[in-house]
Amino acid sequence: MLFVAILVGCILYNPLSFGALFVLISALTVREFGELVNNIEGVSVNKTIIMLGGAYLFLAIMGFSIDAADSKIFIPYLLLLLYLMISELYLKKENPVLNWAFSMLSQLYIALPFALLSVLAFQNDVELGTVSYNPILPLSVFVFIWLSDTGAYCVGSLIGKHRLFERISPKKSWEGSIGGGAVSIASSFAFAHFFPFMNTFEWVGLALVVVIFGTWGDLTESLLKRQLHIKDSGNILPGHGGMLDRFDSALMAIPAAVVYLYALTWI
Repeated sequence: MLFVAILVGCILYNPLSFGALFVLISALTVREFGELVNNIEGVSVNKTIIMLGGAYLFLAIMGFSIDAADSKIFIPYLLLLLYLMISELYLKKENPVLNWAFSMLSQLYIALPFALLSVLAFQNDVELGTVSYNPILPLSVFVFIWLSDTGAYCVGSLIGKHRLFERISPKKSWEGSIGGGAVSIASSFAFAHFFPFMNTFEWVGLALVVVIFGTWGDLTESLLKRQLHIKDSGNILPGHGGMLDRFDSALMAIPAAVVYLYALTWI
């Protein structure tokens, strides 16, 4: 509950607390990923550099989203990616190709989704030339995920019989997933009532997108852990596993939510 309270509080309080929290979360999650993959034989990624990359990418996209910086803000990040590639030519490590692959995956799979939260949080009014902070959109993604997970657990425990993806996650059931999705979609009506900047159908669509892609995010991390033969991604959160365990669903749901909301503007 403390974890949820801190997350919700920082998102709602102001843009600075939102940014500070997710810079930290992004850096810690990327570092945790580096520690996990370094347990693979022959893999040795630079945890410090990929962690700095994750933190900087979040700040860069946040700065770009609030019009505090232009596209030049991404140049240091591009230089960091080039360093990750070129340095492997000289370090004489056992498997530089895997080091490249996992270093880039840390940015694509973890750093980029967290950075895209700023795209959800900041709305740019081109006509008025203003940028406003709207904490409800990023918060709604997490609320839909939490409600889906809770609903899936309750319904799956009661009536779950048909395995959703037994090869990767034997405990998940179709009944639980559908039940969790129904809970999230039901909550979207409350969002539509209290936050009518999107209509009911748009809120329902967002909830559906988050539930579907959040489930795939959960399964993706389960596959990673199964390949690494581990139960939890870490122990930074006592009783709750690691950072990846807490944010696995969000890593797929956030980019999907961004695409969905942009798609609404094309209709």
